[in-house]
Amino acid sequence: MASGARALLSPVARAVREARAWSRGAVASVPPRSGGALVSYGHTRLPGPNDLAVGGIIKLQYLAREFPNTPYRFNVLYLVTSRLPDGAVTLARWAKKKGARVVLNQNGVAYPGWYGEGWQRVNAPMRELLALADHVLYQSAFCKQTADQFVGAAAGPWEILHNAVDEQVFTPGPARAGNGMTLLLSGSQDAWYRYEAAARTLAELRRRKHDARLIVTGRLGWRQDQAAARREADDLAQQLAVADRLEFAGRYSQADAPGLYRRADILIHTKYNDPCPSVVVEAMASGLPVVYSATGGVPELVGDAGVGIVTETSFERDIPPAPEAMADAVETVARDRAGYAARARARVLSHLSLEAWMARHRAVFSGTS
Repeated sequence: MASGARALLSPVARAVREARAWSRGAVASVPPRSGGALVSYGHTRLPGPNDLAVGGIIKLQYLAREFPNTPYRFNVLYLVTSRLPDGAVTLARWAKKKGARVVLNQNGVAYPGWYGEGWQRVNAPMRELLALADHVLYQSAFCKQTADQFVGAAAGPWEILHNAVDEQVFTPGPARAGNGMTLLLSGSQDAWYRYEAAARTLAELRRRKHDARLIVTGRLGWRQDQAAARREADDLAQQLAVADRLEFAGRYSQADAPGLYRRADILIHTKYNDPCPSVVVEAMASGLPVVYSATGGVPELVGDAGVGIVTETSFERDIPPAPEAMADAVETVARDRAGYAARARARVLSHLSLEAWMARHRAVFSGTS
């Protein structure tokens, strides 16, 4: 979580960033609402579709198509908790003082299991923002539950609005030739267990004589030293005798994402307690069934478009899905991949479409919700 990294800044660095946020808020102006919503996302610049971008920034890219980022002249301040700008609370206070609406998109929160010591400090800005926000959009029921438990309740109106996807861009590709199956571990691999569970699932499928391959995307973020993380990943692949069946695709832009999904047959999502991952929605729009850890907000997204691995609920430790159970689920999906793929696409069109998501934002921005 981006806010987690900022919590580790030195007091001097935090003070400098807060001063910059104060200055930005002081010079910002709020135009009247009669001209429609002018939206600031708290960032002076948003990455473009060809830039490397993951997580919360993707939502801002979607919104910016209709509501371009106006960082200094706005009547709506829209903040995503997984990509908070420097001095987010200061900016929100300025926005309220000047009469702008503050809309908060609440993603996951920090808790002992995944963050460790200092999780309360990471949640502190969210607590203040939940109190300041004119409207809160929780990305899943799980996000609402964990925010209530570890941060606090929203002071104003709120609703649950799952992440959406541009279903005109993320579409199924042509039928893939051959009898083998390609698994995709998408997103960023910020925890070792996510990669390890996927690699061991591949090894188990190979042990069962399946012609399986695995594509791993994103940064290997369990170490700051990317070269060291890659060596660890390669060592495990060698130990499991799957090095020749495993590809590291690296980081990718949103423009590259649809082609990446079309290279795969099944998404395997090994993250524990994932709040509301966009990669799952993008994969489903691309016709990929999902095999996943049935924790967090993922079951809310997938429905009948995949198979979840049920495990105990814990906020004290991460519990990876068992590779044997993951392999069983992959086999279940593979026996009716066409049916699962069709249900994945249909679920996006009926529950997770971009237009419905944008319509809710239009209403919230205008204050008519």
